[in-house]
Amino acid sequence: MEALLSAEPNLWISITKPLCYLSPPNVKQSLRLCVKHRVRRNYCLSVKFALDSAIIEQLGIPESEIRNPAVSSSYRSSKLRKPNQTVLEAQAKVCTGPAQTKPLSEDQAVKVLDTILRSVRGELKDEEQVSKAQLGAFFSAMTIRANAFPEATQWSEVEKRVMDRYWPILVRTLPPDVIFIADPEGSIMGAGSSVGPQYVGNDTREMRLVGALREILAGGHLGYEEVQGVLRDVLPLSADEGEGSGVSESLLSAFLIGQRMNRETDRELKAYCLAFDDELGPPPVADVKSLTYYGEPYDGNTRYFKSTLFVAAVRSCYGESCLLHGVEWMPPKGGVTDEQMLKFMGANTSLTPFQAKELLEDKEVGFAYISQREACPSLYSLIGLREHVKKRPPLATTEKIQQFVRAKGREAIVSGFYHEGYEESLLMLMKRRGVHSGLVVKGEEGALSMTTRLRSPSASKGLPVNYCSGFRSLSKKYAFELDGVSRENFSIEVNAKDYGFEPSDTPRTDRSVPKNIEVGLAALRGEKGPAYDRIVLNAGMVDHLLGCDGAEDIASALDRAREAIDSGEALRRLLNYIRISHKVG
Repeated sequence: MEALLSAEPNLWISITKPLCYLSPPNVKQSLRLCVKHRVRRNYCLSVKFALDSAIIEQLGIPESEIRNPAVSSSYRSSKLRKPNQTVLEAQAKVCTGPAQTKPLSEDQAVKVLDTILRSVRGELKDEEQVSKAQLGAFFSAMTIRANAFPEATQWSEVEKRVMDRYWPILVRTLPPDVIFIADPEGSIMGAGSSVGPQYVGNDTREMRLVGALREILAGGHLGYEEVQGVLRDVLPLSADEGEGSGVSESLLSAFLIGQRMNRETDRELKAYCLAFDDELGPPPVADVKSLTYYGEPYDGNTRYFKSTLFVAAVRSCYGESCLLHGVEWMPPKGGVTDEQMLKFMGANTSLTPFQAKELLEDKEVGFAYISQREACPSLYSLIGLREHVKKRPPLATTEKIQQFVRAKGREAIVSGFYHEGYEESLLMLMKRRGVHSGLVVKGEEGALSMTTRLRSPSASKGLPVNYCSGFRSLSKKYAFELDGVSRENFSIEVNAKDYGFEPSDTPRTDRSVPKNIEVGLAALRGEKGPAYDRIVLNAGMVDHLLGCDGAEDIASALDRAREAIDSGEALRRLLNYIRISHKVG
């Protein structure tokens, strides 16, 4: 790709041709991205841009030998131990909800239990070894299915037969904490063991965790203080092999996936959401008239153009400050994230909340990104364990509803969702935060991006893509002065065609970080097309639905977003961010 973006004479970005257009012998190409400015600051990032995955496979180059910052999956830390793939595939089937769980076939059940047995005996090494977190997640899922799931998703006859064959050997081999998770009352496995009923843990932290797990493994729920107590006891995990404060990794993973399988209550979700608000002390307060917090899935996009960073640049042009937050890489999807794009473009992605406050207040920027790594180390320490849990834990919902910087003016939260039912939970958390307005969007890939494509006649049942639900205040008072009567609730399915957009397919980026950047920057240069339309649609509709000043009329809100792009101001602000992010603090 070739992109030469000029917002002013001394400020430019150049991205060279991607490797997918190179001949096979040229297996690597330098991609150089420079931001130069008249204050004699020169930020230049040189990286090795390897071939895409298809060509890598064709050339037979081992994936482990390639560090390709152009592909989202390469941002996974090499320090993280990889899970056993055989057990992980089984977890994908059983570590899910009461209506989604699928039983293991006989061949798979035998292979999984044999793999676990060999691993515990020490016969498997390195990545073949089954981690403690995987043992906890797998056996907690099997226990909850046996104890609490409806008949259709309980153990199949095949699973019972295979478990009957392996359990007498496993019970003599597994560590006590895993035996407790697999059979907490000694009643699931027939001739049960006394280990489960008598297990209490190794210290006071584990005692609280074991007590909570007894309720979870029976299909029950916990109180607000109980959840917060467990989380504060065990987090952050240490960097050494994911071990956490002397607490069993098996127990912690069973706790996290167990609550998700039981479908968390509002009080449980609030506990996860608010548990670490004060970890770094009170958040700074930005002197801005309006601040929107963007809460997208932390594991990013694997297929479609991710537009939120570019939308934030647009909305900042007319005083709607935006705070994005996330991580560089997160399982299970390991997709393209805002942090990857900003890092690839040369921005500082290690901002503290106080530094982000400066960028929000800066009249030449007006938006900011904060990494969970800097703002909430306790939750960030769980990334490695979350990969071994396989399925999204409750944190995947609640980490989206965070306020790492507060505002003197009006505050709003926007979040994406995919699974029906979680939209109400997200709105509940937003109201608990006390913001003036809240919005949930069923965007593509569960993210925030509304699309201009037509709904397929064969689309699955349930809420459609572009479904939005939320609330906005009818008062100009501060959020803490509001009551429920002063809020207006709404829900709408946004049909882009109703607002003059031609139907178009969403640009595919397929885990490519530079492709996502190329598409977004081309749109900010004013290049009309699907990406441009999506940025305008998402900026204007969010302004309107949140009740922002000047956006009462949808057409006017969309025109304002177009003007921010066509004038070059949105691009200028994004380039300013890359430069100024290195100077704050």
